[in-house]
Amino acid sequence: MNPIQMVDTVTQYRKIKAEIDSAVMQVIESGQYIGGNAVQTFRQDLEKFLNVPYVIPCANGTDALQVALMSLGLKPGDEVITPAFTYFATAEVVALLNLTPVFVDVDPQTFNIDVDQIAAKITPKTKVILPVHLFGQPADMAPLLALAKENGLFVVEDAAQAIGSEYVFPDGTSQKVGTIGDIGTTSFYPSKNLGAFGDGGALFTRDEEFAARITRICNHGVSKNRYLHEVIGVNSRLDGVQAAILSAKLRHLTEYNSARQAAADQYDQLLSGISGLITPYRAPYGNHVFHQYTLRLTAGREVRDAVKSGLDALKIPSMIYYPVPLHLQEAYAPYGYSAGDFPVSEQLSAEVISLPMHSELTSDQIEYIVQHFLAVYQPIYSS
Repeated sequence: MNPIQMVDTVTQYRKIKAEIDSAVMQVIESGQYIGGNAVQTFRQDLEKFLNVPYVIPCANGTDALQVALMSLGLKPGDEVITPAFTYFATAEVVALLNLTPVFVDVDPQTFNIDVDQIAAKITPKTKVILPVHLFGQPADMAPLLALAKENGLFVVEDAAQAIGSEYVFPDGTSQKVGTIGDIGTTSFYPSKNLGAFGDGGALFTRDEEFAARITRICNHGVSKNRYLHEVIGVNSRLDGVQAAILSAKLRHLTEYNSARQAAADQYDQLLSGISGLITPYRAPYGNHVFHQYTLRLTAGREVRDAVKSGLDALKIPSMIYYPVPLHLQEAYAPYGYSAGDFPVSEQLSAEVISLPMHSELTSDQIEYIVQHFLAVYQPIYSS
């Protein structure tokens, strides 16, 4: 059995080595390292995969979020509603642009923004709702879209952890996450379900004007003449080598996501019925693509941290996503939030632990992980 990895990008590469190597060499031999055919091909491939008319590649997922907000014509002090339980970057770009992050608690089952709590947070300054499709599971978009429409708000989706996941509307139709709101964003960080061999990101939209604005902002505010800058922009480009790698891997993304789902099924089977342990919930309105396989240990932080230490000692990788919710991060102290403001997010931060999850996990590896996890967890929980 191969060593257990939290994310095994090397084995994934080896399986399609010929495709990756050929794609990279074509870029090197073309000399088109910035922009060029590889980037355009990837853009077109991703548009087809997502069934969306406009994909704009950029340098990373954080840039994608920032550019999305920059394209909306917002003013300093405008409010952006987003969940308290997510990665720091989601709200970081809000604060960076002198906008105001307004946090909302999350659903304890899906870990995604609790749509029922959004309405109470809307004020005359609210301009955007920014849901996150956390750990690979879609946020509940239908009621969120209805609320946004009723209040004249933009919807920007953070789909960095959920590319390829689909949301199913009440009428039975479905769309890929990231293509549902006004603008969607994603990251191609190497550990993502569709990962580059470095940084990368993209934005998606169905609106031609948004696409034009985003493209202009990503290129120093230029749309035609490279020395005529129409707006203040940024320098955020996906390079040709990463685009070529992503095109090759995109052909396998459905297979990769299916492998993650199969691994999650096996974890669920082996971990069902264990006292004090909650396996990931799968909402009926979408397909979970398991960027992470995240358990809740209901005995709390002390038990969770002891289990993490025990797994570390056995060289079984695990991660805690996320140990501190956003409203309690020092960087967001100026916004005046306090402990107790978002009890579900605070509870999850004390309970969650993620086990290895990637497309290359074998059945034997999952059995080994679970065997050792239970050997650590059950005595600690019982003591």
